[in-house]
Amino acid sequence: MVDAGLADIQLTESAAERVRILIDGEGNPDLMLRLSVQGGGCSGFSYGITLDGDAQPGDQLFESHGVKVVVDEVSIDLLRGTEVDFVEDLSGSSFVLRNPNASSTCGCGSSFSV
Repeated sequence: MVDAGLADIQLTESAAERVRILIDGEGNPDLMLRLSVQGGGCSGFSYGITLDGDAQPGDQLFESHGVKVVVDEVSIDLLRGTEVDFVEDLSGSSFVLRNPNASSTCGCGSSFSV
């Protein structure tokens, strides 16, 4: 497992706690948070956030606040330096990715361009 500092992707304590709640709800302690980037979305790229039980060849694995995180080799460079947070406010609750590589983002915050 890669040290979180080497991957340079961080989860806030709030995000880690929410992931632990989701994993507990699935009843599978082997699940990891998978972060990915796909082409598409209104700004060119979109984020993927899922729970995954299997690492694939080439995946980068690390841990942040006790949560295992996996990122595929294509997405890692686009996500380097990103902070993953979980926020709750009057409009709802969601994961928020603060990506220093993004030159612009869409209004919904789920897609970006570099």
